[in-house]
Amino acid sequence: MKQTDRRATTLTAAVRPATPQQRTARATRNGGEPTLEFTDRVPYDAYVHASTLHRLQQPLSDDPGEMSFLMVSQIMELYFGLTCHELRQAQRDLRADRVWDALAPLRRAALHLEGLNAAWRGLRWMTPADFNRFRNLLGEGSGFQSAMYRRLEFLLGLRDPALIRPFRRQQQVYDELRATLAAPSIWDDVVALLARHGHHLPADLLDRDVSVEHRPHPTVEAAWLAVYDDGGPDNHLRLLGEALTEVAEQFGDWRWNHVKAVQRTMGAKVGSGGSAGLAWLQRSMARVVFPELWSARTAM
Repeated sequence: MKQTDRRATTLTAAVRPATPQQRTARATRNGGEPTLEFTDRVPYDAYVHASTLHRLQQPLSDDPGEMSFLMVSQIMELYFGLTCHELRQAQRDLRADRVWDALAPLRRAALHLEGLNAAWRGLRWMTPADFNRFRNLLGEGSGFQSAMYRRLEFLLGLRDPALIRPFRRQQQVYDELRATLAAPSIWDDVVALLARHGHHLPADLLDRDVSVEHRPHPTVEAAWLAVYDDGGPDNHLRLLGEALTEVAEQFGDWRWNHVKAVQRTMGAKVGSGGSAGLAWLQRSMARVVFPELWSARTAM
């Protein structure tokens, strides 16, 4: 039996799916009270693995604030992965010309990024003195080294092959990052979609090396101008443009919130991962996600 089959069988046994009729009968039998006795592990834990999640926090100090820093970082990692999941689904839909279907995962991605932004609020209490109580214990550990964040950047079209070098000794992670870098970003898929829908885009743009970061192109901007010029209710490409804009805006907000959090907790100190810290983050803000969606607005 395959591993996925075993997991599904175990989960099915633990959760015990019930029909609506069975749930109604159980509620009647319990007098409206929740079920409190189970022969195996609690079904909620079997599905969510909450007991596993709550064992993953292993602070390096006795400082009570470190738990907040650690858990918020883990929450952000989960949101990175969830947003990547949604973007990959949107890519599959776009490649199959299912523009309407792609809107739902893109809207979910924007909402997940909104949740990601809200996570920063859990660290607004942290001053340089608070961070310094455990910062040295992190060694060279830095959010700069988040592989899932790199995958998110690559999927959005922000591509720098040098940034996968820290993962060379983690073969599986390194291979996954290389595969993401070698495959089209969601913006590459959008550009290809525009071409299939009759917008004139040059062959060298459509056949370019996708591992290299996309540079703004006037023909892509012109295509979006034409898309937005049609205000009809059946213009799904216009809806796509707005869904992508929301994703880009929420992601930009996260990057700006990161800058502000670094300013608040460590000022302009050198980053623990060896970068220039604040200055490096500020420079990275100049790289725009889905650039022609923004530049086209000037001419609308």
